[in-house]
Amino acid sequence: MENSYKYFENHGCKYYPCHKNVENINCMFCYCPMYGEKNCLGNPKFIESKGKIIKDCSDCLFPHIPENYDKIMEYLRNIIFEKS
Repeated sequence: MENSYKYFENHGCKYYPCHKNVENINCMFCYCPMYGEKNCLGNPKFIESKGKIIKDCSDCLFPHIPENYDKIMEYLRNIIFEKS
């Protein structure tokens, strides 16, 4: 896939690939912009750590799938609209 404003792959990153056995991993959302949202579009797990419930996204590939760029952007627009 060609790098664009919707997609890029950073082979030079020391963490690349952050997920194994995935082709065309989109590094655009290396840090997921939906992490802070309880009801995100991905498939996180909620685990207990040190007496707190935390969001574990280590098995979620949703933001790294190139075709999900538009879905993520729409989700973020809706969140911003709801908060304003």
